[in-house]
Amino acid sequence: MPVVEAVTEVPVPPELAFAVSQTLAPVRYRWDPFVREQHLTDGATRPGRGVRTFTRSRHGLVMVSEYVSFAPPSHVGMKMVRGPWFFEMFAGGWRFAPAAAPDRTVVTWRYSFRCRPALLRPVADRVGGWLLGRDIRRRIAGYAAGCTDPVVLAAARQALTEGDQQRSSEPG
Repeated sequence: MPVVEAVTEVPVPPELAFAVSQTLAPVRYRWDPFVREQHLTDGATRPGRGVRTFTRSRHGLVMVSEYVSFAPPSHVGMKMVRGPWFFEMFAGGWRFAPAAAPDRTVVTWRYSFRCRPALLRPVADRVGGWLLGRDIRRRIAGYAAGCTDPVVLAAARQALTEGDQQRSSEPG
């Protein structure tokens, strides 16, 4: 199964790096060049395990994905529930680890996929790897720029504060 990966280091601590990655529209559109439209589905208001997301890419392709893991500030994982006909399977994981320097984060994004039909898979997987590799590199570069954008950072900090407030009001 093909895998594409991109790694970058951003000048914010892991908690904030994770929060930037989970920003929603319209803030998301400031940094994510891949997404043309994205929203949570089924009445969800915050990302989390089991939550589904509708995404329309810059290519016009639509995918509904589901969070299969959500562990701030270290990682998030998703799988395709419904998507373009040529993907038999698509999944992704984003990891956030403290960098050697303080208040910096090493960010690793990894996507795995399998194309169909099986007869064309040897060629389709190579082409898909090239295309997805190009997109993931552009996307993580946009994300890194978002980690320096004052508007994006303010929204991410607000989401962190709201998350802290929500957790402190939950019965313990």
